[in-house]
Amino acid sequence: MATGSAKPMANGSSRKTVEITVPNVGVTSERKPFLQPDDDIRLPHTGTARVNVAATYERPNGTTEDGWAKRHKDKTVLQQHCDFFDSDNDGVIWPQDTYRGFRAIGFGIFLSLLAVFIIHANFSYPTAPGWMPDPFFRVYTARIHKDKHGSDSGTYDTEGRFLPQKFEDVFAKYADGRDYLTLNDIWDLLKGQRCIADPIGWFGAFFEWLATYLMLWPEDGKMKKEDIRRIYDGSLFYVIAQRRSGKKQA
Repeated sequence: MATGSAKPMANGSSRKTVEITVPNVGVTSERKPFLQPDDDIRLPHTGTARVNVAATYERPNGTTEDGWAKRHKDKTVLQQHCDFFDSDNDGVIWPQDTYRGFRAIGFGIFLSLLAVFIIHANFSYPTAPGWMPDPFFRVYTARIHKDKHGSDSGTYDTEGRFLPQKFEDVFAKYADGRDYLTLNDIWDLLKGQRCIADPIGWFGAFFEWLATYLMLWPEDGKMKKEDIRRIYDGSLFYVIAQRRSGKKQA
C-alpha cells in the first residue's frame, strides 16, 4: 500500500495525507469517501456524530430555518425525523398518525396504507417498552434508535445521531460529488451498501429511498442534497405539507 505524503500547513507544519484508495482494489477507487479540502474546513470532526443537528459540509449548523435546530435541541436527529408523524408530541406514533402524515405529504390512499403496514409491522416491536408486542402496533419515539437496520447509508448511528461523514459519503461515492442523486445513483447506493444476509435491511433501504423519491418527485429526476438532508432531520415534511395545504386552499 502506498504511504501517505506530507502536506504543508498554514502554520508551516505538515500533516500526513489520508490514503483512501489501493490500486489493486478497484472498488476503493470507484467509491471514494468524502474529504474536505485542506483549505476550506467548514465542518470540524466530520466523523463525529451530531446528536441533534443534521450537519453537512454546506450546512454545518444544520437546519436553522424557523429555529428548527434550536427548537429540537432536546431530540436526536432520528427523533426529529419522526416528529412530523407524532402530531400530538406525546412520543407515540399510532398507525393512523402515520397514515395521516403520508397523506399530508402527498401520498395516495393505497401507498399511505402500504407505508403504515410496512412501518408499523416492522418498527413497532423494537420500540415497545416491554417484552410484549404492542397490540396497536404503535411506535415509541423514545426508543426509535432500536429501529436502525442494516444495508442503509449509515447516516444515523445506533443511538439516532447524525453522522456527517456517512451522509457526505453518499454523494462522494455514488454521485461523483454532485449535489443531487438520480435513480441510477440510488440503485448503485442500494447495491453498494447492501450487507450479506440482511433481507430486512435490503427491503427497508429500498422502501425508504423509493418513498423519498416519490415524495420529492423531481421534474428533472435529480433529488437535491439539501432536500435529502432535511428529510433526515424531518424539517422538510412540514414544508411539503404546508405547501400542499396552501395549494388545496387556493
